[in-house]
Parts: sequence; structure tokens; C-alpha cells
Amino acid sequence: MKINARKWLSTVPVAAVLALSLAACGGGTSAGSSASPTDALAGAGQQGVDKYTTANVTPLADIDTSKLGLITDGTLRVGTLSDAPPNIFIDNAGKFTGFDNELLRAIGAKLHLQVDFAATDFSALLAQVQNKQFDVGSSSISTTDKRRKNVGFTNGYDFGYMAVVAKTDAKVKAFADLNKDTRIAVVQGTVQDDYVTNTLGVEPVRFNDYNTAYANLKNGQVDAWVAPSQQASGQVKEGDGTVIAETTINTQNFVAYAVNSDNKPLIDAINSGLDEVVKDGTWTKLVKEWYPDREMPTNWTPGSKAVTLP
Repeated sequence: MKINARKWLSTVPVAAVLALSLAACGGGTSAGSSASPTDALAGAGQQGVDKYTTANVTPLADIDTSKLGLITDGTLRVGTLSDAPPNIFIDNAGKFTGFDNELLRAIGAKLHLQVDFAATDFSALLAQVQNKQFDVGSSSISTTDKRRKNVGFTNGYDFGYMAVVAKTDAKVKAFADLNKDTRIAVVQGTVQDDYVTNTLGVEPVRFNDYNTAYANLKNGQVDAWVAPSQQASGQVKEGDGTVIAETTINTQNFVAYAVNSDNKPLIDAINSGLDEVVKDGTWTKLVKEWYPDREMPTNWTPGSKAVTLP
């Protein structure tokens, strides 16, 4: 596997990226390590973390949960995905879980709110949040400027990854190998869809979910899959005949929860809860649980600018 980091971030070891998954990447390693650096998140349009991260948050004791504009009083109704481990998925017991969802449960507990999850397609999620079908969207959502025109976001709780996945014997060994002659799978409406369409100028093969995109790569219907790195790591398993060929990391394109853009009280409340779970070590505990041995960038932390990791 090759890792290509943006210039402001030190390269994460291969072992650390592999450890993002619940299962090991299988089937061999990539070749062509001389490929030139790529800006794989150029299509995201994010201008910088400090432009959006709040300086501080409202003290938790000052949050009035009766004024959060919730669909159901006392409950966060959350739209999420069912098939994108290790971040957002349904486990064998039928529980919505994963890093993003367990973190949101912890935030809800700080606010004394019940958290109810429902599955949806990513392509519909942001509109459903803005139209108040859900209070919150939880789906490793990259907070691009384009998306901010249509929906609100909390402070960041994770940073951006993107990967290209291919067959172990394929010609695609890196982002640089993607071109108009490559059949590229993406999940519709994602940053990866934006990257392939607008940065590469290639019309991708769009799917509604990660399972189907990956299945079409395995059966040879597409040549490559451009995916969030976490979801790629959760899908690729030993014996699949596939490999995560290259990964790029961007701390400025952070990941956050989506909220209706007019519901500032709810955004403020979630930001307050996020700072609390950062301060008390819950965020760190969940990172270790879901991303064992992951190395954190030195220039990025979750939550507001006022909070520090314990």
C-alpha cells in the first residue's frame, strides 16, 4: 500500500492505515511507488479548518435541550448508513454502531438525549437533514464549502481520508493511474464522486452504497473504487483479490455531523457535547477501539479550538 499525504501532514505509517479496518487488507501490495504526488481531495473545495472551527463552545450546563428544535423532544433522530464499517454500520445483533455512531451516542448522553438511528442512502442524507426528516446526519461527512451551502455542520470529530482500491493484478496502482479509460466506482453524492467527476473530469460509475460499489470491483464490472479510506479498509478482506493501492490524508477537510443549517441551537449543543467527550477521554477511547494503533496528526484535534485532548 502507498500513502500520499498532503504537504502539511506527515505521512502515516502503512500499518496505521491498515489498522483503521476491522479486517486486514489482503491480496498483495501495490507497485509503481514512483507515482507523482496527487491532490486527491482537490474537488472537495475546503478552504481550511480555522475558517469553521469555533473558538469555544457554550458550557454544557447552559444548554437548554427543550429549545433544540428536535423532531421529537428528548431524542436525536439520526440518519446514517448501514454498510460502512468501521464508522457507520449495523452489526450482527442489528445495532447501529461504528466510531461515528458510538461517538454521537456519547455526545447524546452528555446532553441527556436519546439517540435513535435510521438507515438511509448517502445521496439523500444531507437533503433529509436539511428538510428535517432527521435531526442529525452521521456518515463520516466531509465538510466541504459546497455542502455548507445546503446544510449546517458541527465542529470536526475526525479528519479526511480517501483511497483508491483495485484488483491486486490491476494496472491501477495509485490515484495517478485513474483516467477516462478507467471504470471508476464511487458512492453517489460523496466527496469521492466530486473528486472523480470534477477534479479528474471522468464520469464515474455511481452506486447507492459501499457494499455494491465494492462488489462490482470484485466481480470486475469496474476497474477501481475511489472510497473513504475508513470504508475501504472495512471492506477489503484477505482473499478478496483486492488491495488499497493508495491513500491520501487531509486534516483540513475535516469530518463532522450534519445538522439543519438554521438550527444553530442544536449545532451549538452537539459542539458542547463533543468538547465534553474530548475532555473526558471518550473520544480517545473510541479512536483506540475502532482504529487500533492509529497515529494522529500533530496539527489537528477534534472539537473547538478551546478543548485539548487529555
